[in-house]
Amino acid sequence: MPRYFFNTRIGDEVISDPEGEELRNPDRAWEVARAMIHELLRIEGMEDLMRAVLEVRDDEGEIVLEFPFVEAILDDTDATDKADAPVTKH
Repeated sequence: MPRYFFNTRIGDEVISDPEGEELRNPDRAWEVARAMIHELLRIEGMEDLMRAVLEVRDDEGEIVLEFPFVEAILDDTDATDKADAPVTKH
């Protein structure tokens, strides 16, 4: 199973995920990234993290996806309108 690393980028600062997580595919990595963003926003608050991006890399260091924190918030506001929409956006 592939390993994905979830690094948080805030401006020029990067908070690296040294351990990563084994997940079945990039779609699952997207779901985990979204959940992580929601948890971080709940704990840390929105003000400091509105410019942050969760950068997901694979075992080889390639970027699989970049998930802006603000996109996760906007996605929540549209959730009631998109009840039948697919879980992933890629």
